[in-house]
Amino acid sequence: MNKKIVSNKFNNLNSFAYKNRYKYQKSKPFPHLVINGFFENKFLNSILEEFPDLKRLNTSNNYNNKNEIKFANNDKKNFKKNTKSIFKFLNSKRFINFIQILTSINEKILPDFKLNGGGLHEIKKGGVLKVHTDFNKHPTKNLDRRINILIYLNKNWKKKYGGNLEFWDKSMKKCSKAIQPKFNTMVIFSTNDFTNHGHPNPLNCPENISRKSLAIYYFSKGRPSSEVSNIIIKNTTMFKNRNGFKHDVLTNDNNIRSYLRNLKFIQNLKNFEKKYLRTGKSKKKSAN
Repeated sequence: MNKKIVSNKFNNLNSFAYKNRYKYQKSKPFPHLVINGFFENKFLNSILEEFPDLKRLNTSNNYNNKNEIKFANNDKKNFKKNTKSIFKFLNSKRFINFIQILTSINEKILPDFKLNGGGLHEIKKGGVLKVHTDFNKHPTKNLDRRINILIYLNKNWKKKYGGNLEFWDKSMKKCSKAIQPKFNTMVIFSTNDFTNHGHPNPLNCPENISRKSLAIYYFSKGRPSSEVSNIIIKNTTMFKNRNGFKHDVLTNDNNIRSYLRNLKFIQNLKNFEKKYLRTGKSKKKSAN
């Protein structure tokens, strides 16, 4: 790579990871780390200059519902040279080794070169991403989603614009941390069935400004059982109501009820088989 990507302060990634892994693990409400100035400003400026208006790209995903109003694009055909370079770096052995040390995850961290769910993200005025937990499995491989990394590209971002990334506690009673999406802020956090996060309040920026970010996710083969909820339908983004906000989201309750009904239906089938079919077989054998 010709351009310098990481700022001088972070030249020794492994050393930084070892120094901060305890801080990462102990951060509340779930393991995370916010790093300012990780990338060389000149390089990140080039990413911002290349960032397209996702609304105008026909390959972008346009989410427009109560839970999320945003644009996303992971089609690398739309990425220019420097944007391709940063994702190549984020999926490199050097960076993944840094993540492995920092997070102290026992299972081997694996990249996702296709950037499923990741890539370029953009939220315009009025846009939201309600508090949620992420889909927990890779869409095409038997891998568990473990780490999210978000890199913000928003210069001269004003507090009144909103757009904070919020971390909510497990019970959804309070926001434990709010992170402004300022330029050259990188957020690394563990993701499982209990890591509630989002940008739940409508963006209040001018029409000509948008909240831009890069997103990339990492996986592993297997994960601790303590990170899995028995009632969450696998590979589903679960949106959740915040405490004090009535009808905040269109919830997945119907999906959960359907899932539970299916469990009951299966149990009823088993009971029917045990009571009638198996009994019938045994009687037939006795008659012979």
